[in-house]
Amino acid sequence: MKYNSVFDIIGPVMVGPSSSHTAGAARIGLAAKNLFGNEVKWARIHLYGSFAKTYQGHGTDMALIGGLLGFDTDDTRMRNAFQIAKERNMQIDFIEDAAKTEHPNTARVIIGNDDESLELVGISIGGGKVEICELNGFELRLSGNHPAILIMHNDRYGAIASVTKILAKYEINIGHMEVNRKDIGKEALMVIETDQNVSDELMDELQKADHIIRISKIVS
Repeated sequence: MKYNSVFDIIGPVMVGPSSSHTAGAARIGLAAKNLFGNEVKWARIHLYGSFAKTYQGHGTDMALIGGLLGFDTDDTRMRNAFQIAKERNMQIDFIEDAAKTEHPNTARVIIGNDDESLELVGISIGGGKVEICELNGFELRLSGNHPAILIMHNDRYGAIASVTKILAKYEINIGHMEVNRKDIGKEALMVIETDQNVSDELMDELQKADHIIRISKIVS
């Protein structure tokens, strides 16, 4: 897998000290929070490579927590992320994982509440840019820098067509799309990056489409 994103941006406005270790980490945490869609009650975060070695000194732990709290990279509350998480009774464990990864700035974020959980693997590729490369065991490529819709659906004929028909109805242009499945006829994951944010009305209609199990979105 290549880690050069086609979505090039200038380094972000952020609470420092490092675009790779702080802004990128915040965006990984925020992506996990948005995809989860509910309040995060607990988190287990595995850090690999450079993240594992320097996460405390570079503020990677602070940034990941801030993202899970819903803070963007330039949110001044980021500096108080530990205290705010404590006040919200969020239980957080950081694990320095020695497993080999393809990229040195990698985090596996496992979050949940009393009812459900989510597991996401993200990498910080520099300049505040990130890629989400795994979600609940599904491989994917998601930049995190553009609006996106993630759709869990049954691997059936017509599922993709039902989604693209609704997007066309609302005049939503697709910038990138991919579909992954673990096995034929089982659950599949559709990832769609769009040129604009989508409305709640559109999301409600997608949820009712054929073969759809669950949907979530990332806004920009």
